[in-house]
Amino acid sequence: MRVAVIGLGLIGGSAALALAEAGHDVLGFDPDPAARDAAAAHFPVTGDPAGLAGTELAVVAAPFRHLAAVAAETLDGYTGLVTDVSSVKAEPARLFARHRFVGGHPMAGKETAGFAAAEPDLFRGRKWVLCLEADTDLGDWTALAALWTSIGAHVVPATAAAHDRAAARISHLEHLVAAALVRVADEPLARTLAAGSFRDGTRVAASPTTLFTGMVEGNRDELMAAADDLAAELGTARRHLDAYTDWPSSISEWFDEARARRADWPPEPLAAQRIPLTREALAELGAAGGWLEAVESEVALARRPRVKSTS
Repeated sequence: MRVAVIGLGLIGGSAALALAEAGHDVLGFDPDPAARDAAAAHFPVTGDPAGLAGTELAVVAAPFRHLAAVAAETLDGYTGLVTDVSSVKAEPARLFARHRFVGGHPMAGKETAGFAAAEPDLFRGRKWVLCLEADTDLGDWTALAALWTSIGAHVVPATAAAHDRAAARISHLEHLVAAALVRVADEPLARTLAAGSFRDGTRVAASPTTLFTGMVEGNRDELMAAADDLAAELGTARRHLDAYTDWPSSISEWFDEARARRADWPPEPLAAQRIPLTREALAELGAAGGWLEAVESEVALARRPRVKSTS
């Protein structure tokens, strides 16, 4: 497949490297000459939107705040299939409504940025959301699912709305909390004593600020709802702490419940099964938290998470 990758940072660069290694004809696009120079040793690059003509797929890996310009200017008149890698999905669907568009989001990344941090195996074994709406062209969706599973990703079907709600709780909120934890611990002794718990809990606070601002700009409502839920949980914990001398078991039970839920993550997968590539079967798979590991002619190899008994 002839693929244009627009934006040659960590995610775009990694996708381009993986696709090139898989034998696809990759063209990198970036307005930054330094980014183009860094990638030029691995695949052809251009800074001219006219050079994108003739490619079959455009993978938009530009920062969120640049998506509108990419849709209206860089890809003006583009007739191929378009997908993106943004961590929010409802807004890109609106911006690319005039294109053949299927939203996507690889659940992978690092704190480091730029093409120098890119690696072709970044997505292997990682989940990659592909948005499946009522009006999504199933042929386009299946072609992308086949492409991303071919580089080792596990494709999860989901609507944009369902993705944005989930992402607010397992990614966007974590960036906000990590920044808050850094700010709370900002004193000399605390920083000297900080070890594993601080490192793990604050890792994403080292991410580029533009990454988090894009999350806020594109998913503000869901992030506020998630922040409200977090505040309610912290309020419950605070009440348990206040009553500790009279009811010491309450905070322990609250923590034990969270510990048990964390111990069940990541979910254990069931045996792989083949499912038909129909809208209904894919939607049911995604709603159950399942994913595709390979796409064949009319079926896909899928897995679902094991649901543990609560009895």
